[in-house]
Amino acid sequence: MSLLPRTSEEFSSTEYWDRFFKKRGDRAFEWYGDYNKLCGVLHKYIKVQDKVLVVGCGNSELSEQLYDVGYRHLTNIDISETVVAHMNQRNEERRPDLSFQRVDATQTPYEDASFQAALDKGTLDAMASAEQGALARRMLGEVSRVLKVGGRYVCVTLAQESVVKLAVEHFVQLGWAVRLHCLQEERGKEEEEDTFALPVFVLVCTKFRQPMPAPILEMCVGDDGAPVRHAQACELLSAVREYQAYSVLRKRLRTSTEPGSSLSLTLCDARTGLPRYTLTVQDCPPGAKVPRPNQFAIFIVPRGSETAWLYCSPEGRRQLAASANFRRLVIVSMHRNQEYTDMEAVQSELSPVVMDLAPPGMPTNQQVPFLSVGGDLGWREEVSRGVSQLSGDYCVENVRGEDGELYRRLVFLSNISLVQSESRLVSSNAAASSHKKKNKKKSKAASAAVPPSACLSVDSGFLCCAHHEVMVAGLSMLGVGTQQDKDVPVSVLLVGLGGGGLPQFLRDFVPNATVEVVELDPVVLEVAKEWFGFRPDECLSVTLGDGLDRIGSLEKEGGRLFDVVMFDVDNKDSSLGMSCPPAAFVETPVLQKVFNILSPRGLFMLNLVCRDSILRKTVLERVRRVFPTILSRKIAEEINEVLLCFREEKDAAHILPSLSQAAKNFQSTLSSERTEPKRRPHIDIAEMLKDLVIE
Repeated sequence: MSLLPRTSEEFSSTEYWDRFFKKRGDRAFEWYGDYNKLCGVLHKYIKVQDKVLVVGCGNSELSEQLYDVGYRHLTNIDISETVVAHMNQRNEERRPDLSFQRVDATQTPYEDASFQAALDKGTLDAMASAEQGALARRMLGEVSRVLKVGGRYVCVTLAQESVVKLAVEHFVQLGWAVRLHCLQEERGKEEEEDTFALPVFVLVCTKFRQPMPAPILEMCVGDDGAPVRHAQACELLSAVREYQAYSVLRKRLRTSTEPGSSLSLTLCDARTGLPRYTLTVQDCPPGAKVPRPNQFAIFIVPRGSETAWLYCSPEGRRQLAASANFRRLVIVSMHRNQEYTDMEAVQSELSPVVMDLAPPGMPTNQQVPFLSVGGDLGWREEVSRGVSQLSGDYCVENVRGEDGELYRRLVFLSNISLVQSESRLVSSNAAASSHKKKNKKKSKAASAAVPPSACLSVDSGFLCCAHHEVMVAGLSMLGVGTQQDKDVPVSVLLVGLGGGGLPQFLRDFVPNATVEVVELDPVVLEVAKEWFGFRPDECLSVTLGDGLDRIGSLEKEGGRLFDVVMFDVDNKDSSLGMSCPPAAFVETPVLQKVFNILSPRGLFMLNLVCRDSILRKTVLERVRRVFPTILSRKIAEEINEVLLCFREEKDAAHILPSLSQAAKNFQSTLSSERTEPKRRPHIDIAEMLKDLVIE
């Protein structure tokens, strides 16, 4: 197993392949497969009557096996006199017409266009490392010369990146068609720990009378898999690395269990090459009592639920696997922009490949159950797609949650596992009634269909994000809802708009609230207006620009103070262990500016998403230097936590006990007087203030 790379990128490493060829030693040809493995693709491209030049034949049995099935026009060449003598002697009686000649493949004596095919099993791999590839290029030049128009160079290779790159560039320059076949191991075949994991590839290059104006670069899986066209050589090389990495992963899964890790792979549509399924393998922990029949199962994640904690986080997947109680559970997510008919069709599509992922020792004929929530695929509808210069491609989609409710989401496609914004949808009465009449005579399945987008509107009284609910609940600490403060205005500065659900809730349900939102991306503002029902007015304004610049301007101008400053802005730099907020927002000078624009009773609320415990400690230390009292509230089943930071020092012994009454006052005060139509706010203030911790 020491021969196997840790990542697909390592297949590009010269050092890796140097180690590989050194370690494989005398067992060279067994890595390339025997006649039984290669015959399907060889018979496809080389006809029995073809004149075939076998380049660097060595002592392989392949030519003998081809001869025995009818190929009688084979010319075998090798530079080793010993090998040639041995092979001629070995075949003198049984195969008198099988010719072996001592010939240098880089300078052959044969006439131009004298062969219909050239067969190479491992010779290109061996020659490519010599003289910085010059030897291999001379050999390929000879192959190009001696092949007829329509002839094919058929090369069995392990597809070292530098080797494939050399060959592809050579033949593309000549205007030939290039196709690669990846010969995977037979599915369901029992594997030993010490068997080889890398797949064998067959490179097929076809000569044309006139050079092709644009490169023809194709990849196929197996002997007769449908070819996938690639526009550039780098795309073809990337596909090779992916198949190599998949074979290594398959090998690991078929020979061992790894309960401590979640291994993932993506299956692509064979016709388009686009991602179709993501499969995550979750093994049960050692010592778990799993019923003997429960070896292996497939769980289909409902469309629209991929970002749920249970399916997208390591902890959630471990919990899901423990609940399912199988030795190995494969969790399958479906991708956007792909069509899926029904559960039966998905099972049929996945069934041929799932045995690749079965745990070691599982019988190949054992039935694999498919599990799901509610027995269907869920529902997702893309309603809009666009591009932001700041955040890249995005889509707006409607989904049905596992609670049966409909939701609208904004997702940036650079991070499809993260929902940028989410709002619950409700049916518009008139439109929904009209839709119901149209569907009255349809089947039961059709009548249960989701209303079209025109019949749906955003429920502004429902906050989908728990950290938004905590932020709203935190307003109770300002005394909002008490008799003495019932007419006191509440001013809020919010950095980060998203779909606009949080600022609209504040405007619609918190009495006397005025909200200024700062949003960097103008596209996000337009999406919020068009798809999330966001409507600014005299009580809710939007400033387009950098949040840090706006805070700096407000401090410099002076005179305007806010009761609450909220940071709810994500970090586009995924290399850091903190995805919310960007690191610059928690630098000490910025925190001091926030402090300076708060009113005396002011409260700073920070949505913190930090996986790095050391970085979290650093952030807290900075916040403590500026704000005298800090409460934190972790969000269940999420990484998020909300920091509630007071401008004035609070008595820690009294602040938590007083929250119960403050929550009751605020809950009773929330109203829907400024909404049209009127809707009740769906929030439990007391619940959101539970489990607060003094930092």
